[in-house]
Amino acid sequence: MRNFRIGCGYDVHQLKENNSLILGGVTIPHYKGTIAHSDGDVVLHAICDALLGAAGLGDIGHFFPDNDQKYKNIDSKILLKKVYFMIQKKGYVIENIDVSIVLEAPKLKNYLAEMKIQISQCVDLSVNDVNIKATTSEKLGFIGREEGVACYATTLIKS
Repeated sequence: MRNFRIGCGYDVHQLKENNSLILGGVTIPHYKGTIAHSDGDVVLHAICDALLGAAGLGDIGHFFPDNDQKYKNIDSKILLKKVYFMIQKKGYVIENIDVSIVLEAPKLKNYLAEMKIQISQCVDLSVNDVNIKATTSEKLGFIGREEGVACYATTLIKS
């Protein structure tokens, strides 16, 4: 009998001019980027939280605290690979990953395929089992004012 578990993840970062915008392991050319201790990749952080939650392991901040200098400016693909190893160690495999990015600008349509590739390579998953959607907040709230970016991730794992 298979043991299926679902995890949900969420991350948000403030945007600031002249910072890098990295989403799903892909650098997006834009005049604003995230303010963060790591590289600020909300997509990979949300996926990490979803996987950790599904496996009952807690959250990303527990394993990679934002006050630990060894994670300063770290590539979030490294964090995702570490999380993947943790869930594998518990006997889980990933069935699929579904992501929703909420960002007013820039438009992400041309970067979604590369994000899927980057994510699938980090967790040894078929690109067909990674789905990424991008939307805006219709000019409402901090995202609508282009002050931040948010991401929601859902994962299904099984043992």
